[in-house]
Amino acid sequence: MRIFNLCLIFFFVFLSSAAAFSPKVGVNYGTLGNNLPKPSKSVELIKSLKAGRVKLYNPDPEILKALNGTNIQVSIMVPNEIISNISTNQTMANEWVHKNLVAYYPHTLIRYLLVGNEILSLMGEADKKTWHDLVPAMRKLQYALKIHGIRKVKVGTTMAMDVLESSFPPSNGTFRSDIAVSVMRPLLQFLNKTKSFFFIDCYPYFAWSQNYQSISLDYALFKGGVTYKDPVSKLTYTNLLDQMLDSVHFAMKKLGYPDIRIWIAETGWPNGGDIDQIGANVYNAATYNRNLVQRLNAKPLVGTPAMPGVVLPTFIFALFNENQKGGQGTERHWGLFYPTEAHVYPIDLTGETDLASYPALPKPKNNEPYKGKIWCVVAEAKGANMTALGDAVTYACGQGNGTCAAIQPKGLCYNPKSLIYHANYAFSSYWAQFKSQGATCFFNGLAVQTTKDPSHGKCKYPSVTLS
Repeated sequence: MRIFNLCLIFFFVFLSSAAAFSPKVGVNYGTLGNNLPKPSKSVELIKSLKAGRVKLYNPDPEILKALNGTNIQVSIMVPNEIISNISTNQTMANEWVHKNLVAYYPHTLIRYLLVGNEILSLMGEADKKTWHDLVPAMRKLQYALKIHGIRKVKVGTTMAMDVLESSFPPSNGTFRSDIAVSVMRPLLQFLNKTKSFFFIDCYPYFAWSQNYQSISLDYALFKGGVTYKDPVSKLTYTNLLDQMLDSVHFAMKKLGYPDIRIWIAETGWPNGGDIDQIGANVYNAATYNRNLVQRLNAKPLVGTPAMPGVVLPTFIFALFNENQKGGQGTERHWGLFYPTEAHVYPIDLTGETDLASYPALPKPKNNEPYKGKIWCVVAEAKGANMTALGDAVTYACGQGNGTCAAIQPKGLCYNPKSLIYHANYAFSSYWAQFKSQGATCFFNGLAVQTTKDPSHGKCKYPSVTLS
């Protein structure tokens, strides 16, 4: 009887452990928008997705209060800019944990404390100093949790795929030489010792869109029918995400840490973007995320070829389309919801909804590259903020190379003498000249791409030509 009771105890402990560490697909809750719902409403939307977890990019008090009592596991983030200070100041670490974590714990189920966001992707001299302050800061925060008697919160940090020097084939996965020994090895030692996770932001969309001629879209979207065999490991892959994750696994293995668990801190597919961005549409976004959720929640667990049967906890990016994010158009189109609270497309993050039961999706129109001319013009001529527009024109024209010569007095595009017309020219001219150097057609939301030629009379607007 005693042996039987012990068996029961171990059985329930096992069940408890398994329940605590399950797929529970979550969502990233970003707030870079000036039109987003209040946190209380946003939490209701998270619940409607049946999300098991949520990742926040800052410990917003209103959001943390709204998550109180929801049973949604929460990850919060320490800002990049204070990592170096915390790395040498235990008191600061203690105070940060007390103010931003202890104040809401345990009623808000904070389970993960992420120290910085993709700091190893930043290449400035000050950023490189922060690289080496990362693990010391993580140790300080881990100790701060211990001081406060908190045992259930794991400390980690998020990385982008550019921490790898090589990722293809997956067996050749290797960390960058500038960080492998000095940063990655002590980081992996810390994660291994604390039984934490390697949090990686992993986006097949970017890998595919930059190599669409050689990588099958079906392979990137988990649609089957395409396989790849690693010539060294002899492992066979059926999708691009597994390839990318296994390249991280092999990189850790080369440093002696093959058993550290991987957590997908961000993944997803953009539901829209600029004209020159291939494959960013609702059809592909819904297909990728729905197939991903089915795979993550499969029973028995699938894992990856190099990590078979493992749980791959995941946060899908993102809850909302965020209109204040800079960069290319895709940056503002990752949401599962519009700011109006309407679904971009319905999705059940538990994977219990049969894929065939979802409503039909709009057919994709940009799975092939656009060919032709594109101009950059004022996004909304009516009601445009003229002060901001004037500042943007001043910036564009101030970049030299005769960017705005045509809209100077006696120039071919000076008339009509209108700020809107001049802005259309300045934006198009600036973008045409500097796109190859990373310039975007955005100007803090004032500009948008168009295929309609704004030229008039003898005034010819510069364009970007895609072929």
